[in-house]
Amino acid sequence: MYELRNVTKRYTRGKDTVHALDGVDLTIADGDRLVIQGPTGGGKSTLLQMLGGLDRPTSGEVVLDGTDLAELGEARLTRVRSENIGFVFQSFNLIPTLTAQENVETALVPLGIKVRERRELAADALKSVGLGERLSHLPGEMSGGQQQRVAIARAVVKKPKVLLADEPTGNLDEGMRDEIMDVLERLWKEHGLTFIMVTHDSAIAKKAPRLATIRKGKITVRENAGA
Repeated sequence: MYELRNVTKRYTRGKDTVHALDGVDLTIADGDRLVIQGPTGGGKSTLLQMLGGLDRPTSGEVVLDGTDLAELGEARLTRVRSENIGFVFQSFNLIPTLTAQENVETALVPLGIKVRERRELAADALKSVGLGERLSHLPGEMSGGQQQRVAIARAVVKKPKVLLADEPTGNLDEGMRDEIMDVLERLWKEHGLTFIMVTHDSAIAKKAPRLATIRKGKITVRENAGA
């Protein structure tokens, strides 16, 4: 699925150069579930942005299904993201003036799917995350856990190959965290997704089949005996 080869990402802050990623090599198989941990500023989110085609490396290759994302033009890269990659973020990123169903539909608009089919697919996706009775609710009328379920439905409605999650339980309490993780893990299995997640939560990391630790732009990956 993914192969990263000697990926570096450097940022300049005044006179200083920050090495967010420093020669990262990483292989992620189709259908894998990988959790990425590390200290704040260690490069976790930068790595996820590379995998999602949201940022480009300073050097190196980020290869998805044989295509180097770093070499694609913006139009083609946007198409790859729209068709193949679903994103879930800590802050939900829902549009407050749209209903749950309309928020989910936004993921299908770039694919040219007709309105009636978009509505049906969005409704089905919301039902799959337990929100079949909340189709017409606005984000402000839902709890944090429900909003994150909407965000998950939006990420999977287009049936992507890859699901990327950046601290998806960071704004939730422990009970809701477990519920959201149950939803994500069930969808990973049902859809045969490649699921990559950044988290600070050690309880989540212990359950992942593979665990990547990133510090100062360097990454180590191990099979997780506790999973």
